[in-house]
Amino acid sequence: MSSGQALFAQAFTHHQQGRLAEAEALYRRLLVEDGRHPGALHLLGVIALQIGRSDLALLLIARAIGVDADEAVYHSHRGNALVNLGRPADAIAAYRTAILLQPDHADAYYNLGIALSAAGRLADAVAACGAAILLKPDFADTHYNQGNALAALGRLGAAVAAYDAALDAQPDHVLAHCNRGNALKEMGRLDQAVAAFEAAIRHKPDFAEAHSNLGTVLTDLGRPGDALAAFEAALAIRPDYAEAYSNQGSALKDLGRLDAAIAAFRTAIRLNPDCPGVDFRLLYCLQHACAWERMMPLAGRMREGIPPFLLLALDSSAEQQLAAAAAWASVQRQNIEPLPARPAAKRERLRLGYLSGDFRDHPVAHLLVELIELHDRRSFEVIGYSYGPDDNSATRQRLAKGFDRFVDIRPLAHADAARIIRQDEIDILVDLAGYTAGARPQILAYRPAPLQVNFLGYPGSMGADFIDYVIADKVCIPPGDDIFYRETVLRLPDCYQPNDRRRAIAAQTPARETVGLPERGMVFCCFNNGFKITPAVFAVWVRLLHRVPGGVLWLLEANSSLKGNLRRHAALAGIDPDRLIFAPRLPLPEHLARHRLADLFLDTLPYNAHTTASDALWAGLPVLTCRGGTFPGRVAASLLSAIGMEELVTASLAEYEDLALALAHDPARLEGLKRKLAAGRSTAPLFDSPQFARNLEAAYQDIWRRHFPTAVAAW
Repeated sequence: MSSGQALFAQAFTHHQQGRLAEAEALYRRLLVEDGRHPGALHLLGVIALQIGRSDLALLLIARAIGVDADEAVYHSHRGNALVNLGRPADAIAAYRTAILLQPDHADAYYNLGIALSAAGRLADAVAACGAAILLKPDFADTHYNQGNALAALGRLGAAVAAYDAALDAQPDHVLAHCNRGNALKEMGRLDQAVAAFEAAIRHKPDFAEAHSNLGTVLTDLGRPGDALAAFEAALAIRPDYAEAYSNQGSALKDLGRLDAAIAAFRTAIRLNPDCPGVDFRLLYCLQHACAWERMMPLAGRMREGIPPFLLLALDSSAEQQLAAAAAWASVQRQNIEPLPARPAAKRERLRLGYLSGDFRDHPVAHLLVELIELHDRRSFEVIGYSYGPDDNSATRQRLAKGFDRFVDIRPLAHADAARIIRQDEIDILVDLAGYTAGARPQILAYRPAPLQVNFLGYPGSMGADFIDYVIADKVCIPPGDDIFYRETVLRLPDCYQPNDRRRAIAAQTPARETVGLPERGMVFCCFNNGFKITPAVFAVWVRLLHRVPGGVLWLLEANSSLKGNLRRHAALAGIDPDRLIFAPRLPLPEHLARHRLADLFLDTLPYNAHTTASDALWAGLPVLTCRGGTFPGRVAASLLSAIGMEELVTASLAEYEDLALALAHDPARLEGLKRKLAAGRSTAPLFDSPQFARNLEAAYQDIWRRHFPTAVAAW
C-alpha cells in the first residue's frame, strides 16, 4: 500500500467513526500531495454536506467528478448538495446520472424520490421510492417518504400501507407513526389516528407535533377536555408553536371558554400571522361572544376562502355564499375518486338514506324525528347513517327506533362509509349537515347514491357537483334565486322545515321571578345563539328598551363572554345592563315551557331563528322577523307563512322596529296574535307533520322518476 493509500485509509476511518475534523485534516494533506485525488475531493465534499456547507460541497464534489465522472456515488452526493441548495431539478438530473452508472444504487433512488417530491412530481417520487424498496426493502425511511408522496397525492390508503411498512422495518420511526395518524385522520378513521399519535408520543415523549395532532383528533371526536391536555403538552415542549395555540383555541371554544379561546387564537396569530385557519376560528369565537369591535374589522378583510357556514351569519349576498361554498366543495372532494355508478334498481320501495352527525339531542334531530317515524313504509325503506356521538338521549333512541335500520358509521373512513352506503343500494341519500360543524361531506363526494340531496341542516347551496338537489320552499328560495344554487332547487308546497308534534312542553310554567324576569312589564325574547346577534339588530333592541319603560330583553346564556359583552354594549347605549336577562340552557320540555313567560320573540338578521323559531311558535310565542336577502335570513318568514301569521314578517329593520314597538304598546293586539297562533298550531301546515311527510315523499318520487324513468315501480 502506497503512502497516499495509507493516508486515505486513515482519513476514511476517522470519517466513518465521526471524527470529522481529523478526517478533514488528512484529506486536505492528501490533496497537498495530489490535488486531483477524486476520493479526497469527494469526501471533503461529504464532510461539507455534513456540517451544512452545501455550497462548498457542490464545488468539491464537482471537482471530483471532473477527475472521475464514472463514479455513481459522486453524482448521488452532488444531488444531495443540490437538494439542500433548493435546486431539485438539477438534483434529479444528478441522481439519474448516478443510476445510469450504477442501476442497483438504492440510495440514489431513495434520494431521487426526495428530489422529485420537492419538485412536485409526486407520482414519479412514488415510483422512485418503489425502485429503492425493491433494492433495499428494509430501509424504513424509503417507505416513509413513499408514504408522504402518496398522502400528498390523496392516495391515503396506500400511504397508510407505506407507513406500516416503514414501521415494520423500524417500529420506533416516530415520523411514520405521526404521518400515519395524519392520513388516518383525513380518511375519517379517527380512533386509529389517536392510536397512531399515541404511539409516536410513546417513542418520543417530547414530540410536540404529535401531541398537537393528537389534540386535533380528540377535538373531532368530541373530547375537548382531553384535547386541551394534549395541546398543553405540545406547548410545554414548544412554547412558540403557533398551530398548537390555534388548536388549543378550538378545544377551549368547545368547552365554552370563549375568552380563553380568543386569547389562544390571538397568540397563534402573533407567533405566525399565516397560521392556517386561525383567522376563521377567531372570527367564529368573536361572533359567538358578540365581541363586535374586534369582529367586524376581521370579518371585513376575510371574505376570501372563508368557511361557508361562517359567511351565512355575516352580511353577504347569495352570490358570495355560493362562491364560498363552491370553493369549499372543491377542497372537500380533492383527490377523491367517486365510486363507479351503479344501475338504478327497480324496487317496490324507494330506499332513502339520511346521513348526519346530529342524530342526538340536537336542533336538527328535534325537527326530523317525527318525519322519520311517519315515512310511508309501503313506498319507502328508510335507513339512518350516523357519524356523530351517541348521547343516549330520548331523541337518539326515537331516531334509532324510527329508522328501518340505523347504521353507526362513525369509526369508518370516509371511503369505507361511502362503500357501506353503496352496498346498501341507497337510491336517494339525504345529507342533513352540509358544511356545519363536524360534517363529513367527503362521504358524499364519493357519490355513494345515484341521487344526493341537501336538506334541513345547512341553509344554502353546498356548491358541489356531488349534490343534486336542495330542498326549500318558495319563501326561502324565491323563484329567480335558483341561479345562486349549484343544486337544482326542489320546492315543497308549504315550508321546507319538518316539525315534531310530539315535542313535549313541560306542564308547569315557572313564575317570572324564579327565572329572573320582572313580575310586570314587556318581555322581549330571543333564544338564538349569540353568533346570530349582530350590531344592527342589537341597536334596534336597545332602542326598543329605551321606548318601552319597564321592558326587558330575555336572551339565551350561550356563554359567559356573550353575557358580559352584551351587557357592556347595552350600558354604552344608555340601557341598564340588568334589563338584559339571561336564561341558562335547560332540557327541551322545560325550555319550551318558559316561552310562556315572554311576550314577543324578536328574530335576528341576516341569520334568522330556525329551530329556535319553530320552538317559539310551538310553545305559543309570536315571532317577529325581518325577511333577509338569503336563505338563512328567510326561514322565519317561511315558518310564519306556513302557520298563517305573515303579518309578523317585515321587509326592513325599520319596519321590524316599528311593529315591535306597536305590539309592545298594544297588549290586546299581542294577545290576539297569541290566540291566532294557538289556533293555527293544530290547523296550519307548519305543524301538520303527516302532510309534510307526504309532500316530501312526493318530491323524492318525482326526482327519481325524472332521472330514472325506467326504474320506477308501481308506487
